[in-house]
Parts: sequence; structure tokens; C-alpha cells
Amino acid sequence: MRQLTNISLAAVIAVLAACGGQEAEQRQDDPTKRVIIVSQGPNAVSTWNEIAVNTMSVPAVATGATPSERSPQTADVATVQLAIYDAAMGVVGTHKPYAVTAGTGAIPGDPVAMRAAIVEAAYWTLKGLFPSRGDKYEAEYASAIAALPEGGSKSAGVAIGREVAGGMLARRANDGRETALPAYVPGTAPGQFRGTNPVNRVGPYIRPFVTLDHAQFRPPAPYALDSAAYAADLAEVKAAAGTGSTQRTDAQSEVARFHTEPPGAFWGRNLRLFGMASADLAENARLLAMLWTAFADAGSACFEAKYHYNFWRPTSAIRLADTDGNPATDVDAQWTPFVATPNHPEYPAAHGCATGTIMRVVRRFYGTDNVAFDFTSTVTATTHHFERTTDLLAEMQNARVWGGMHFRASTLAGDALGASVADWMVANQFGLR
Repeated sequence: MRQLTNISLAAVIAVLAACGGQEAEQRQDDPTKRVIIVSQGPNAVSTWNEIAVNTMSVPAVATGATPSERSPQTADVATVQLAIYDAAMGVVGTHKPYAVTAGTGAIPGDPVAMRAAIVEAAYWTLKGLFPSRGDKYEAEYASAIAALPEGGSKSAGVAIGREVAGGMLARRANDGRETALPAYVPGTAPGQFRGTNPVNRVGPYIRPFVTLDHAQFRPPAPYALDSAAYAADLAEVKAAAGTGSTQRTDAQSEVARFHTEPPGAFWGRNLRLFGMASADLAENARLLAMLWTAFADAGSACFEAKYHYNFWRPTSAIRLADTDGNPATDVDAQWTPFVATPNHPEYPAAHGCATGTIMRVVRRFYGTDNVAFDFTSTVTATTHHFERTTDLLAEMQNARVWGGMHFRASTLAGDALGASVADWMVANQFGLR
């Protein structure tokens, strides 16, 4: 399956060259470059990212609300981040806006105009998406706007932010999240997912931000049940990830648990670090917009593939190994995973898709794999340090295997899908004017 990753990336590079992604080609890896991500402290970009994540994370309501309030999605945070980015570009004019060209870029470096544009864009986008959740953003908005000195700079920034918010909301209206879906029928044949009422079935129907469609980078089908590769992956999970395993070390258990924090909270908090890594608000806005846009599209693409292949989880595979037609697999009807398994199909791994796309964005943005950073988890109350983007990829792969939720091949396929989405985005969006 490592070869699968290389093939996928080679195909993407060919596509990028055909698309004329000049800036993408200029930002290839420099192995001599080293970047250490250190927070410069909260700023308008990071503050409104936190507000957006907290607003999106409120439990859904059934009636009398907007589509976002009935079905909050990663796409909502991406929409806010893109509004912030377009507003910032309306002030500095350095890079192509995502969707809305507002302002002239004639006031670069004006800190008042920049903050006003960011605050207005974020606020009015959130208000359009989540009008009933004003307790999450109204007070912060009033305080932030009042703190800016009156004058032409503030007025210009306010006008840019409001124009961008209106355009972004119009662009993302009717994004597909309310698509009526037929009842889910669990599989019964060997290899088919056994869960009932699985989650995020609507993900594949949410309109992409940057990719052509969510099947664009769908990975090849998972391996055959009678293959040696499948038997090897099943044996690895069975031995290392059961509740009674004697092979899994305490350190491996901690890694598995570290990555079980709900994704919205985990990524929201840890990605915010990259929105505080520079004193340049426009660069912070650009990086967070890239991260959340790729995250949203890779997530939807991941679930498109999951429900296309509908592959079973290790728990089913191990308990039903006597039905898979593979003489190299052994059944254990009582096997239980170390970590609870999410209720959606196994292949590809969603954590792999997310980590693959996020780390590829970071790598492409800084032009090197040698990016050092710290992530935290509220589940383990620990901090993990990474010297390279690929270090987090490797840890996430191990975490999902050691937790018993995934086969290793699935984590690799997820990484490749996520990286493909990020590479496509870098070639087609967020480039220099």
C-alpha cells in the first residue's frame, strides 16, 4: 500500500503541471529549510476562528433554523475562514481571492482596515449561517468593532468585510447538506460494513470548495479478502489492538487515545496554532483558509469513498474471519477493540484523510517537510511534539491501528487522498495575483 501512495502522488503532480500551478511548483520541498511554529499570541484571525469553531460545535437543532444550525459541518468553518481570507486580500491585494473581490488592495499594511475587514467578514458570515447562536459571537463583535478607531480605515475595512460575507454566503447557499437520503441498509456479505444508522452520510453531497467533485481522488478499492496483504493487516490489528492485548505498550496505548478527541475540537484547537504563527494577519488568514478548505473537501471526499466501498471494520472482520475465504485469517468471536470504533465504514480512514490533507497544506505552504510543532489532546492531557509533518502522519496511522479502528492500508489510502486534495487546491487557489 505504500506504493499506492506514490502512484497517487505521481498522478497528482502530473495533473498539477497540466493545470499550470506555477506557485505550487515554486514551493517544492527544500530539505535544508527548517520552520518552528511558535504562537505569536491571539489575533483577529485566530480569535474569529475559535469563535467559528465554537459556534459550529453547538449541537444541531431539528426545526426552525438554518441548514447550518440543523446540520453543522466542517464546511461552515471553512466558509468563515474563506470570508476572512477574501476580506484580508481586499485590504492587501497580494493573493487572488477565493470568491469575492472586494476593495482595491490600495490600503496594504493598514492594521485598522485589516482588523475591521476580518471582524466584519467573520461576524456577518457567522450571522448568516447561525443566526440563532448569537451568544457565541455578538458580544465579541461589539467589543472588537468598538475598539477600532473611527475614520476612513475602519470604514473601508467594514465595507470590505460586509461585501465579502454577503458574497460568500450567496456562494455557499444550498450546499447539498439537506439532500434527502434513503434509509441505510447494513451489509451482510463478507467485507461489508455492519453498522446501522451510520454517521455523516450527507458528507459526500456537500458541494466542494475547490475540487471538481468528491470522487475526483477516490482511492482504489480495498484489497481482496483472500489476499496476503489483507491477512497481514488483520493479524496486526488483532494482535496489537484488542482490549486484552499484551503486545501493545503503554506508550502505544497513549498514542491511540491521544487521537480520540472529537475531530472538531482536536483540529480546531491545534490548527489555530498556525493562525498565530506570524505577525502578518494576511498570511495567518491565508494559511487557516487553506487548512480548513482542504479539511472540508478532503473530509467529504473521504466519506464519499467510505460509502462507495462500504468496507467492514476490524471488529467485524476478526469476529467473522471464518467467513472471509482466507485461510490465513483466524476468527475470534469475542475480540473487542481497545478504542471504540466510529459508526461509519472503514475505508479509507477519516483521520488519515484529515491528517494527510492538513499536513500537506502545511508542507506546501512553508516549502518543507521540516516543520516543527506541538499538538495537544484533552483525552490524555498530554502534548506531542513533531519535528516534521510526516511525523504526525506516521503517528496518526499507528494510532488508528493500535486503537483497533482501522487496517493500516486504510490509513495510507486516507493520507494519499488528503494529500491529493491539498495539492489540487494549491495548484488552483490561493496563488499570487
